[in-house]
Amino acid sequence: MRGSVIRRGSKWAVVIDVGRDPSTGKRVRRWHSGFTTRKEAERAARDLLTRVENETYVDTSQGRRSVGEFLVDEWLPAKRATVKATTLASYRLHVNAYIVPQLGAVRLSSLRASQLNAFYADLLETGRCSAAGGLSPKTVRNVHGTLHKALDDAVRWGRIARNPAALADPPKATSPEMRIWTAHQLRAFLDHVRTDRLVAAWHLLTTTGMRRGELLGLRWVDVDLDVGCLSVRQTRVSVDYEVSVGSPKTERATRAVALDPATIAVLREDRSRQLEDRLAWGPAWADTGLVFTREDGTEIHPQRLSQYFRRLVASSGLPTIRLHDVRHSYATALIKAGQPIKVVSQRIGHASPTITMAIYQHVLPSDDEEAAAAGARVILGDSAP
Repeated sequence: MRGSVIRRGSKWAVVIDVGRDPSTGKRVRRWHSGFTTRKEAERAARDLLTRVENETYVDTSQGRRSVGEFLVDEWLPAKRATVKATTLASYRLHVNAYIVPQLGAVRLSSLRASQLNAFYADLLETGRCSAAGGLSPKTVRNVHGTLHKALDDAVRWGRIARNPAALADPPKATSPEMRIWTAHQLRAFLDHVRTDRLVAAWHLLTTTGMRRGELLGLRWVDVDLDVGCLSVRQTRVSVDYEVSVGSPKTERATRAVALDPATIAVLREDRSRQLEDRLAWGPAWADTGLVFTREDGTEIHPQRLSQYFRRLVASSGLPTIRLHDVRHSYATALIKAGQPIKVVSQRIGHASPTITMAIYQHVLPSDDEEAAAAGARVILGDSAP
């Protein structure tokens, strides 16, 4: 039954089937009451069913719910089955830390773009939870992205008629400044950490450009030292300090990565050292199967690895960069060495070569100068300086 007309006392009502609840999967029926005649109710039923069919139906009773009720009670539970654990953790952080405290009490159907613009401005000025000050434009834009997605779903589920976030003006995202090491500086860092317990991790980051989560999710079953190859199949990432294990961020991020002889040798030494640790710890050893662990075999927290990296960089005397900038340094070194963008993109696991070009074209200023000189030689011949 999609819809029916029912007499209720002296009035008539319409009950329609609006589909399944996204969080429970149960059929949902909505009542619309107060019609004076049966004919009036039948006309209303036809109109309502047409809206349901065209996906323009709005459940006015749901629209009276607050933004917080919709996000916490309906939207987040529905996302559990459709997104990765890391994405869900990011959604929860944005909802609980930023959106609900400021917008949670606002009626869902009353939310306006002007309120969102004021919300974003406030986050930029005083949005930090753990200290004074505001959030970065990139973080505010990420919060906007979560809210935009949630309100898109609210429209699709018939909770509101339009998405106010689509009319809002979030701040333009500014990427963190990319600082890279030269090939010489990468070698100097590896020389500095040659006796460090995690030297194999630093070596692998420097010679493959793997992401932090890919490195810490790497298992020995994914490494073939005889063939000289590893497979990126698992990640361990941190969102709000909570670690989640999952698959790589994109389909192309799940990839095979060839290893050079020096890296293979370092990994062999690391494997032997880990076996020694296992014997020393005996029954207390945690058999996680991971390549890079603490002394007792337990997992290394991603943020702890970044903190440790910062200390090593500080003691090395090298320019300060982030752990993720080692990846940028590796990719830049490959491009400067003349490797095709397609090969670089595949090796570091970008979704497409276009992304690789967009990220790294600005870190190679000499390319334009070289192109200018080459063009002049072709066009001007011997007269070119």
